[in-house]
Amino acid sequence: MTSPALLQTVRAAYARYEGEAGQFLQEFKAAGGQVYCGAGCFGCCNMPIRLSLAEAALIASVLTPEEARKVEKHARKVIHNARTAPSEDEYVSRHRLNVGYCPLLGADGACTRYEVRPTRCRDTFSAFPAVYCQEGTWEGMTKTERREYGREVRQTLGTDGETHFIAPLEEMSEPIWASCSRAMQKAWNLEAWGDFWVLTTLAANPTFMAAIERGNKGAALREARQAGLEHPEVIEFA
Repeated sequence: MTSPALLQTVRAAYARYEGEAGQFLQEFKAAGGQVYCGAGCFGCCNMPIRLSLAEAALIASVLTPEEARKVEKHARKVIHNARTAPSEDEYVSRHRLNVGYCPLLGADGACTRYEVRPTRCRDTFSAFPAVYCQEGTWEGMTKTERREYGREVRQTLGTDGETHFIAPLEEMSEPIWASCSRAMQKAWNLEAWGDFWVLTTLAANPTFMAAIERGNKGAALREARQAGLEHPEVIEFA
């Protein structure tokens, strides 16, 4: 069983970020900034998501058996993609097109586990309409349209000048991962990072977590391999 103190550390880090992000968004909108994300918007929910095992353990702790089965099915698609994609770009594209949307999305397009969603799901906000977050939009642009997109991004409040996402919100989330790093080192004397669905599935595996709690990276990797969920692209230790 994962330490309640570790799970509480993750929840507390999330709560701090939500407060700071909420304040930022209030000031951002007052200054004329626009945020196009909202309930039921899921244009980015088929992106690969990286998280810490501490976050994955929190998610695993609240899933129903049916949700856990769906997450594991998704994780196995992720593993297949990691093993067969010839490049990182192809891995991302296949993830979005073939692995597909997060299984924790509801029929209305809203996250059914919003309160424990990973850091990357919390800090991704778009200053452009949702169509720009969807797979295929960039790929379908002409050179002229891409130049126009770049020009609009550079003129849009809150972006980093390269993409349409609101950059300060991503920067503000860095303390979450720092807290997770410290909590994992304190509880397990190791850190594990990787794919959202793979780590969430492994976090529900008692043998894998027993190895983690002993600080035994080798045994944890062997258990992940035994479960068919080991690949260097989707799970790594520090």
